[in-house]
Amino acid sequence: MARRRRRALTSVATLGLACAAGAWLYGKPVSSVGRLDDHPAIQYTSRPTNDRVVKLNRNLVEGTRSLRHDHRTGYLLSVLDALGVPVESQLLVFSKTGIQRDYTGPNTPRALFFNASVIVGYVPGAPSLELAAHDPQQGVVFYTLEQAPAPTPTFTRRTTCLTCHVSSDTLEVPGTIARSHLVGDDGRMLANVTSHTVDHRTPHTDRWGGWFVTSTMLAPPPYAQLGHLGNITTSLDPSTGTSIVSNKVFIDWIDSAPETRGYLSGASDIATLLIFDHQMHAMNLLTRLNWESRVAASGGRLEVTEGPLRNRVNQLADYLLFVVEAPPTVALSPPSGFVASLRASVPRDRLGRSFGQLDLDKRLLRYPCSYMVYSEAFDGLSPAVKEAVYRRIFDILLGRDAQRRYANLSPADRAAIVEILRDTKPDLPADLRG
Repeated sequence: MARRRRRALTSVATLGLACAAGAWLYGKPVSSVGRLDDHPAIQYTSRPTNDRVVKLNRNLVEGTRSLRHDHRTGYLLSVLDALGVPVESQLLVFSKTGIQRDYTGPNTPRALFFNASVIVGYVPGAPSLELAAHDPQQGVVFYTLEQAPAPTPTFTRRTTCLTCHVSSDTLEVPGTIARSHLVGDDGRMLANVTSHTVDHRTPHTDRWGGWFVTSTMLAPPPYAQLGHLGNITTSLDPSTGTSIVSNKVFIDWIDSAPETRGYLSGASDIATLLIFDHQMHAMNLLTRLNWESRVAASGGRLEVTEGPLRNRVNQLADYLLFVVEAPPTVALSPPSGFVASLRASVPRDRLGRSFGQLDLDKRLLRYPCSYMVYSEAFDGLSPAVKEAVYRRIFDILLGRDAQRRYANLSPADRAAIVEILRDTKPDLPADLRG
């Protein structure tokens, strides 16, 4: 047991995946500024969706697919298999957040599993699975699946999730929110304490409050206590008001034999968390750009070479190229199963290179361009908008924009990314194919 403790990193973390009823929990309160979900060109709640959960639901109704109920985990394993979500992607959130927060806490964290377009939330003993699916046109759509056995299990769409999941943290579109909070011993977020929205640019010292964070490596000094905010709880001394930090919840978790209590494992790997942090904001950027362009086109104003749309194209290109990134402070070793699933999901060029290869020493990816360029949401951008994103990426890679902010992209990185894109993205404009 002592060895298992040594193999885990000490820290604090928290995220919102599923809906919360009646109050904002993860993002800032929803504002009316920039809201597009009710626009005639969008109609988020009424237009049909074609995300992976909808497709699976259709197959279940038609009888071409079935879900197997397991006495230990309900429909979890069957749902992960049907949606192509690797079990090795598991992350653990112990903050009391989400629609099933009454079932969630340090002893019963919410397990999240994800791929490039779907997130599945699970708590042993809770009545439902929670799902968020990234529809190529309609953004992130939220669902639940009852865990009680049924002749034909059915996913139910939850529009109440917009209470939390449309906010400034999601760029005012239905999206995912990765946040880091300080939490108390019971997993409740501390009031009047700063929290952080997280993506790949966020310093690690501000990440993962309310999350468990583990690793397959021994924890060297840079990731000792408070190298990040995972695995800890915080309380205030009633007499002095000073903060008291404890990692007892993490020790208790490691000692609790999670696999005997309905969890697939006790892991919440730091490398997998880094991928998750990157992907969540990328999803929101893709939805926002898609929606803004559709609204502009509906008014006859689709202009991607200047103005607000051009700014959004530039933001997406910069993010996909990791122009600003908080790198690991020590080399990390990700779970082999997760590495294999990520690599298998991303196309490779003629030399075997891909954007699904991890670095985890100096940066997140071996070749600093996001695998999200292969996502259904990226491919779902209108041809004019997608071409504008490609051209912006190539302007940066080919040195046509020589701003100092792009100096982190070395000549070798630029050349490799260009070659990989040319080999794996057949929809590149003809003049960019080389």
